[in-house]
Amino acid sequence: MMPKFYKYLLPFLFSILQLLFVHAQTELSTEPGDVLTTNAGPEEYTIFTIRKIYVTGNKKTKENIVLRELPFKEGQKYRLQDLVDRFELGRRLLMNTALFHEAVIALKSFEADKIDISVEVSERWYIFPLPYLVPVDRNLNQWLFEQNADFSRTNYGVKILHNNITGRNDKLHLWLVTGYTKHISFDYERPFIDKQMKWGARIFSSIGKMREINYGTLNNKQQFLKSNTYLYSFSKSGIEISYRNAIRVQHKVGINYLTEKVRDTVIAMNPSYFPGDRKSLGYPEFYYTYKYSDLDYNPYPTKGYAGEFSIYKKGINKRINLWQLSAMASGNWHISPKTFFNTTVFGSIKVPFKQPYTNQQLLGYNEIFMQGYEYYVVDGVAGTYLKASLTRKLFSTNIRFPQTRFVENKKMPITLFARVFGNAGYVYHPNPGENLLSNRLLTSAGIGLDILTFYDFTLKLEWTFNQLGQNGLFLHPKSMF
Repeated sequence: MMPKFYKYLLPFLFSILQLLFVHAQTELSTEPGDVLTTNAGPEEYTIFTIRKIYVTGNKKTKENIVLRELPFKEGQKYRLQDLVDRFELGRRLLMNTALFHEAVIALKSFEADKIDISVEVSERWYIFPLPYLVPVDRNLNQWLFEQNADFSRTNYGVKILHNNITGRNDKLHLWLVTGYTKHISFDYERPFIDKQMKWGARIFSSIGKMREINYGTLNNKQQFLKSNTYLYSFSKSGIEISYRNAIRVQHKVGINYLTEKVRDTVIAMNPSYFPGDRKSLGYPEFYYTYKYSDLDYNPYPTKGYAGEFSIYKKGINKRINLWQLSAMASGNWHISPKTFFNTTVFGSIKVPFKQPYTNQQLLGYNEIFMQGYEYYVVDGVAGTYLKASLTRKLFSTNIRFPQTRFVENKKMPITLFARVFGNAGYVYHPNPGENLLSNRLLTSAGIGLDILTFYDFTLKLEWTFNQLGQNGLFLHPKSMF
């Protein structure tokens, strides 16, 4: 018999998808590849033609990468007010590339009905050879308080990032990591590989092994098995193709191949860890992702809309057979110049419902979580949540320091926000066992303080109350690194 939750979740996912496509269609007339018709407005308004766009300050970044992000181009015609409105949109789009500290777009000169436009950017530092020290637990609170900040549960090594390697916003990431996980990884992404700047590509490969493994879930807590020998090893390689015809919409299609192997002791602890009591697996993964983004600032949006829809297929036979449909949408609306409201809705479903343990992870993993339940995981095959928050900007300031060869921006911005928020969610599991958070409505609420600073680093400090009668301070750092 079909659970009630399942009957409502699938229409819910398709409703999110419909909203994403409908909203994207309404924005098509504002993409830079379209020809703008300016029939509106009084006849006495002069129509200006963009004669030339001058780009300055881009020491590393290619000029065509800057021009690709602008919602106007040479030869197009606009009323002056329409064009000025697009200057702010263009500035936001340039900042959201994460290539620049600042971007300024302005009129440069007039000549009759011809105008020139100036685009001035200040580039970030792109190369980061960084010492790498990161806890492996799902979030910082779990590592600090449940694992007592155990250093053995950290990965350390070197992480080398080059976020603009050829000046085309292409990214090369190399990880050489040891500690909890011995891990070597290579990842190269180039957003545009064709002259029309619509198609992109990404390739990656990684290999690693661990002496400790999460073999099961009990009372909504991960259960770990530790050994002096390596319990788990993996390798993964893949390729991804992206298509971005418009400014706000992107499509991605990818294929990966993954191999996994565990020791006998893992299967002894959880016979359903892999299907059929197997100790090793090799299988392909396929996925398609549709993304829509119209946000004022991606790392910390205060205005605009974003959404994502994905179809994921794991395995091609009965041994590994998973289809997953997921969707997420968010909206941000200003109530006053310094106050804004945000809401985020997420839903996911996996079929068939009978899945091995490794395919049951849902709430509490990666970025899919509810505030106030950071110490728990909620496994299942279908789930949804709704988050809402009201945020007030408290102040913004700059810490100034001398300019050097390695620091081209002479100021470090710091912005402080205060928030109140609430969450509601539900996860369905056909056989939850002793995991009592499955198959019930979950709620939480709290207050928070957000610190936004250099290179998109955000630290969220939240005091949250959940329906279990628990409350506490939770930390959520987020960085481009």
